[in-house]
Amino acid sequence: MDATLAFPLLAALIAIALFFDFLNGLHDAANSIATIVSTRVLRPQYAVAWAAFFNFIAFLFFGLHVAETLGTGIIDPAIVSPMVIFAALMGAIIWNIVTWVLGIPSSSSHALVGGLVGAGLAKVGWSSIVWSGLLKTAGAIVMSPMIGFLLALFLVLVVSWLFVRQTPFAVDRTFRVLQFASASLYSLGHGGNDAQKTMGIIAILLYSQGYLGGSFHVPLWVVLSCQSAMALGTLFGGWRIVHTMGSKITRLNPMQGFCAETGGALTLFAATWLGIPVSTTHTITGAIVGVGAARRVSAVRWGLAGNIVIAWVITLPAAALISAAFYWAAALFN
Repeated sequence: MDATLAFPLLAALIAIALFFDFLNGLHDAANSIATIVSTRVLRPQYAVAWAAFFNFIAFLFFGLHVAETLGTGIIDPAIVSPMVIFAALMGAIIWNIVTWVLGIPSSSSHALVGGLVGAGLAKVGWSSIVWSGLLKTAGAIVMSPMIGFLLALFLVLVVSWLFVRQTPFAVDRTFRVLQFASASLYSLGHGGNDAQKTMGIIAILLYSQGYLGGSFHVPLWVVLSCQSAMALGTLFGGWRIVHTMGSKITRLNPMQGFCAETGGALTLFAATWLGIPVSTTHTITGAIVGVGAARRVSAVRWGLAGNIVIAWVITLPAAALISAAFYWAAALFN
């Protein structure tokens, strides 16, 4: 399988990558719509259509820095082969399905990173790792929810001070309108960061097979295919995870939903421009915990939040182990 692939097999591998992108949209739909659904600003079916639209158009607003990081900054591009990509995708897909069935808001992004690392280690060992890119991504596991938490907490305090003389009804009415904007921004950030990860995977596969010429880049058809797959996945929604994100961690009103989405969106925008593949799940969860803690510490179900953190920690190694197993199994038939 390490030899140059025939076109039908290459197309099948690209289809698997797009299936992962679809699952990413399905799995992470909750990140985009949980707050706007839980505050009853939009019904679920309208919320997913709203999020899917902004997921799709995200490529118009961001560069492709995250795609470049995933394509060349996690494992050495020289060791990438179709079998490595296959194993990485299977590790990420299986972990996504497991966490989706269990309703755990784990990170599709870090499942994919874990899949790449596991496949690279299975093929050539530790020399396959691009440590600068991997450490930057691992650092974002900690930093993105912390930044989302702090930004959302700060926004709640600022908004509370600005609207202190308003009646609760007036505040609620104002932020029901503003939440459309904040949900749009968050969905834009989600599409901008997450879809690029699959773009990077497909582009490095094409590069390894000699389809991109002498330099790594992301063709437009890859961009459009990935954005479409993610938007379609978002349309199907991940209702099990929506329930966890939207109401189990803490109860939200429209003002708090606006602050959580805006804090999360700002975090995603910054990470995407810097080329850091962060987790939208980590980011919005941190922001939701931030707005809950601003109300009172006891408003957050810290036990559930702790279980989610445990899922985050094990995602990368779990996906890596599954990926390595697939690589070794595929090697038996090579």
